[in-house]
Amino acid sequence: MGCGTSSSMKDKKSEKALKAALVIQNWYRGHSAQLKTRQRYALTIFQSIEYADEQGQLELSNFFSFMLENYTRVLEEDPELVTHLFDSNIQDKDRQDYWVSIDVPDSYCGPRLQFPLTFTDIDLLIEAFKQQQILHAYYVLEVLFETKKLLQQMPNFTHIKTSPSKEITICGDLHGKLDDLFLIYYKNGLPSVSNPYVFNGDFVDRGKNSMEILMILFVSFLVYPNDLHLNRGNHEDFMMNMRYGFTNEVLHKYKLHGKKILQVLEDIYTWLPIGTIIDNEILVIHGGISESTDLNLLHHIERNKLKSVLMPPIPIDGDHATEKGNKVGTTITARGIRTNGSLSEQLTKHEWEQVIDILWSDPRGKRGCYPNTGRGGGCYFGPDITSKILNKYQLKMLIRSHECKPEGYEICHDGKVITVFSASNYYEEGSNRGAYIRVSSGSPPRFFQYQVTRATCLRPLYQRMNAVESRAIRMLKERMISQKTDLIRVFQLQDSSKSGKLSVGQWAFSMENILGLNLPWRSLSSHLVTTDKDGNIDYMSSFQDIHIQKPVKEVQSTLIETVYRYRSDLQIIFNVIDSNHSGLISMEEFRSIWKLFKSHYRVCVDDSQLDELAERMDLNKDGSIDFNEFLKAFYVVHKFDKLSKSDTKVA
Repeated sequence: MGCGTSSSMKDKKSEKALKAALVIQNWYRGHSAQLKTRQRYALTIFQSIEYADEQGQLELSNFFSFMLENYTRVLEEDPELVTHLFDSNIQDKDRQDYWVSIDVPDSYCGPRLQFPLTFTDIDLLIEAFKQQQILHAYYVLEVLFETKKLLQQMPNFTHIKTSPSKEITICGDLHGKLDDLFLIYYKNGLPSVSNPYVFNGDFVDRGKNSMEILMILFVSFLVYPNDLHLNRGNHEDFMMNMRYGFTNEVLHKYKLHGKKILQVLEDIYTWLPIGTIIDNEILVIHGGISESTDLNLLHHIERNKLKSVLMPPIPIDGDHATEKGNKVGTTITARGIRTNGSLSEQLTKHEWEQVIDILWSDPRGKRGCYPNTGRGGGCYFGPDITSKILNKYQLKMLIRSHECKPEGYEICHDGKVITVFSASNYYEEGSNRGAYIRVSSGSPPRFFQYQVTRATCLRPLYQRMNAVESRAIRMLKERMISQKTDLIRVFQLQDSSKSGKLSVGQWAFSMENILGLNLPWRSLSSHLVTTDKDGNIDYMSSFQDIHIQKPVKEVQSTLIETVYRYRSDLQIIFNVIDSNHSGLISMEEFRSIWKLFKSHYRVCVDDSQLDELAERMDLNKDGSIDFNEFLKAFYVVHKFDKLSKSDTKVA
């Protein structure tokens, strides 16, 4: 009997332990699901703002066309600007022009490359970059020239073969994240004859080490030209580099020779292949496809004519154009420009659109092909379009990059489309994993995920997620304050009783109407505004903990918001005008460009206000202003960050 009692007690204890385990398991599953939801919301904010910026970049290309059609003095007196923007037929520079003023001093302690390069140079470069050394400009330019010479021999699409015993690794966007490239090479091995790679574009911008990534990839390419393949992405574009950081990175790291390096890089971009085809079955391109994608045409276009996908071919109306020559032989017409009296340096509009589609498009679950309203360029393509194009060219799969995914990759369209993204922590530490894919003949793709971690990995997961959310909300608030005047106007139109309050629905409608970010505003409202006990929103609380610093107190808020909102666009415009990279622009140029900018973007701001502001920024009264310092004077001040002081969650 005693034994029976003991057995019964053991059974009860086991039952309690099992129940406790189930409770813990259910709690953990619920907690994990909640963290996933929070991550998804934060990524949605990051991605919406990123794509809205890309829309702005594409709109900027329209402005340059508008500027060159209307800014007569630029066309007549600064033909070099015209050539810089539109002449894609860059003459091969004599190497001596670049080398004559460059010496490698004995005091230089960075890596010294020996040409012709070997696999030991790859190791040398990686180890040097791990020690945060800078490769001397002499070697950078030598690598760039050798890379260009080799790329000029490459077709538009690289055709490669695998076998059951020889896999190929496909990597997506790296975006200057050098630690991710180090990790890929550590986990997967360095490129070699037996370990080939495809890097699918967007090597540069956003991250801090784009130049180091380019050097490692280009040196690897020079050592193994048949085993390391490089595709062009939408960020291998000098116009994108001006907005997203690579131009500034080069000029900062190479103060004496940065301009020369950028000039050569602009040319190299045009020679990068636009795709890879593996085993005649797998199409690897950066963005996607459209219903009109013509791979036969894309195989034969002269890709080096496309200097920037953001600069569409210039329309010429031969019947109505009035022409006049200038000192460099560029013909200026009433509708555009023609370099050396010919359109032969440009792709046709149809060819340009084909390239835009493969570099900028994104897959979606909805059938059909429709404009990519998120990015402003390329298209959204559905599963039916994927099947149509793959079947047309006897292909089985499309592997693309271009989109950050929480797990580093995503499979859609019934397994026919795979997105791979290799920059972990793309938006913020902990925001996403990176991945690469290995494929071989006759086998399904194999996926490998990773996440570069630093000191923050010691923090609990919920704290890391709070940091990701905090950064996302911070960026969103900066977007809101840049359109404060417009938002208040719409809020007040909705507030018929003048109570200062709106329903959540009214507030959400107003936010989307002005910002156009396609976000779940109702779910986000608890992070952005104050709600009363009846559930109504105090809409002025949208701006209670943030403001734009005014460089001059007397200037109207509308002007401050406008300059802050378009500061990236204005900086690119001024940098293009400033061809010698002096950082200075004359007051006359400043006023002329602003008037064109205001006209094109339909900005309603009093010119006298901007004149007064510009004159105040001309500190030494020499008739010119440092436009970078001018734009830096407009910055957002966050009074406090609610998310850093609590454990509140986005969802």
